[in-house]
Amino acid sequence: MAFLELRYFSDALRKHTSANVILPEVGEPPYPVLYLLHGLSDDHTAWARNTSIERYVEDLPLIVVMPDGGRGFYVDAKEGFAYGTAIGTELPDRIERTFPAKRERTGRAIAGLSMGGYGALRLALTHPDRFCAAASLSGAVAWGSSPRADLNPRQGAEWTRIHGANPTGTDSDLWHLSTACPDDTLPALHLDCGVDDFLIEANGAFHAHLSEKNVPHEYEEFPGEHDWAYWDTHISQAITFVMAAMAAD
Repeated sequence: MAFLELRYFSDALRKHTSANVILPEVGEPPYPVLYLLHGLSDDHTAWARNTSIERYVEDLPLIVVMPDGGRGFYVDAKEGFAYGTAIGTELPDRIERTFPAKRERTGRAIAGLSMGGYGALRLALTHPDRFCAAASLSGAVAWGSSPRADLNPRQGAEWTRIHGANPTGTDSDLWHLSTACPDDTLPALHLDCGVDDFLIEANGAFHAHLSEKNVPHEYEEFPGEHDWAYWDTHISQAITFVMAAMAAD
């Protein structure tokens, strides 16, 4: 297994950026790819520094790509960087030009934690022709579904710059995206959250929404908080889910 840092110029971001990549040494190429997204306060090194992700995938024929998503929520900001395009479209194209990766929907899945959990769901639902599965761990699933009057002025300005003053019904809104995606292209969806996580209420509400709208998905709650102990414990389950979805798609 090889671990490397990919440094490249992003046309979407108009700047140099990075992604960590794990390459398998089992199975035969081309390999499926899991794009693994970080949270709001992290960068592309977070998964490797805080979990045993290398050990969890060492026996799998799977490429893992961990990009730098800044603080961009993996959307094309109303004012700012186009992280939605950079991670959802540009990066897979680059990975498939550079590494022995599958080039079809069945070979692409996406997962993440917190902001990255939101981003994984959003990118899969806005690009259902590109990703066949998405997994969210402790996802910030409600952050693009309504105005955020609860934020302090600095946070509110950042949030509005990215999502707009009222993102309800837009491509930032997971509630909207989950019902707008055609049934025949809907990615396989998995969500989980710790019962002591401050995002548990939002995750439960999104699960209820998906169930009410008959959107197929998996949802689980486990002991745990919004921390790396939880994500290190449960990332293996997310990997198992996306691997099964890619094999079945």
